[in-house]
Parts: sequence; C-alpha cells; structure tokens
Amino acid sequence: MATTGTTGSAEGAGAEPVVVLRNVGKSYGNVHALRGVDLQVRPGRVSCVLGDNGAGKSTLIKIVSGLHRHTEGEYLIDGEPVRLSGPREALERGIATVYQDLATVPLMPVWRNFFLGSELTRGPWPFRRLDIARMKSVADRELRAMGIVLDDLERPVGTLSGGQRQSVAIARAVHFGARVLILDEPTAALGVKQSGVVLKHIAAARERGLGVVFITHNPHHAHLVGDHFTVLRLGEVELDAPRERVTLEELTHHMAGGSELAALRHELARDGGVDAEDLPDGAAPSDGPSAARA
Repeated sequence: MATTGTTGSAEGAGAEPVVVLRNVGKSYGNVHALRGVDLQVRPGRVSCVLGDNGAGKSTLIKIVSGLHRHTEGEYLIDGEPVRLSGPREALERGIATVYQDLATVPLMPVWRNFFLGSELTRGPWPFRRLDIARMKSVADRELRAMGIVLDDLERPVGTLSGGQRQSVAIARAVHFGARVLILDEPTAALGVKQSGVVLKHIAAARERGLGVVFITHNPHHAHLVGDHFTVLRLGEVELDAPRERVTLEELTHHMAGGSELAALRHELARDGGVDAEDLPDGAAPSDGPSAARA
C-alpha cells in the first residue's frame, strides 16, 4: 500500500473550522446513542473517526450530514449554530457524504453516474436534451484532477473495482462543491491494493483544500492519512488527539478496547494460573484449561 501519511497543510492547520460539534449527543427516548462528542473539521485536514460496531459512528454521520438532528450540544457550520432540515440542506452548505453503497447505478456508464441527478442539458425548452459530450468531458477532467484515469467512461460503473468506484464517488462530490467530505467506511470491503487507491484519493482531496471526515474501524488506514483522531466507544469519546500526540500503537490500543483488553488479559491469566504482569500485551496464557483443550 502506498504511504500517504502526511500531516495536513499549514493552511489547514490554521484555518477556521467549517464544521464544529460541541458536546453533541443524540438520544432515542431513554437510549443515548451519542453523548458529549466534540469534533472540528478544518479545510485541508483529515479528521478520522474510529470505533467498533455500535460505537456511534453511524449516528455521528447522520447528524453531520443532516439526516438526524442532535438532541444535545451545538452543531455549527462556519460559526453559525444550525439544525439541518435534511441532507439537501447539508449539501447546499457544502457538506457531502459518500456512503458505503456509493449511491451509484451499476449498469449505467461512469460519466452518467458522475452526473446522476445533476445532468447537464442544452437547447431550449421543450427541445432540451442531455449534453452528453460536455458531461463526458467534465467527468474525465475532474477524475484526472483527482488522479483517476479511466480509459473508457462508457464502462458500466459496476465493472470498476471497489476502489475505483469509491474514487469516482469522491471526485463527484468534489466537483459539485463539497467543502466537507464525509466518507463512511470507504475501505471496509476492499483489499490492501484497492484500499491504498482510496487512501491516495483521500489525501488528494485534502490537498485540494477539503475538510475530510474519514469514518473507519481500521487504525492502520486512519494513521496513514489522518491529521486528528477521535475514537468512539459506546457513544462516548474514548480518545481525542491530533496526529503528533498519538502513535499507531496507541491508536490501535484505544480502538481495540484499552482497559477492557487489560481486564480480559488479567482474567485469562488468572484462569490459566499465570500472573497478568507476566503476559505481553494481547498475549494469552500458553498453559491451563484453554491450552489443554487445544
């Protein structure tokens, strides 16, 4: 995999944040799906949000993208407190979300998917028709600007690799004016090579000045491109730190459970007749009942 881990631009580090969450929470009746979350998304920076299944990542995406409204705290865009009415308002304010399903039509060609729902037309009404030549030209130019070179834009998008489809969705969002790009687990179903392709395009989006929110459960992918890390656990913040203050090992430790793993290691060591202090991180006892059953 290509190493794309670079710190954000100096401009991004000092720029005012586009999106700010302050002590944001979301409750469904007596159930707290999210509580006390702070997040800042700055131009030219990649903010990684990590967490296991059920950690609250999906709820956070829905709040930022306008699908759900928060029930606690403040949500600000360009310094203005907002309560978005829906994803369309978020898009109008420059916040685009690329979900895992990518919202593409597999049998349609690449250029048509690029403009899906925003097709270019020409001619007067009622003789208006699709401007196919211009859409192909714009799609090719924008894809190449993101480092995506496709020989045939007539190919059905479903024939592309998973990494290429993710890249097309990212380039589409950038073209249509995204200032903040939210990526929902873009590497979850991809192999090492295709994940590397997507990570390079995340870095390219950052270099073009976008604020990127990279949702993932993979600390290695996050550490390659991230400038700031927020780890969620059971709807609350487990870790909130900039890149320079957290190593990959520390990020993995928090992502894997931290204190919960330590408690489990202590319990396994006790059951196996071995002192917990004698075990390295992540190790299991080599003797005892578990070993006897192996």
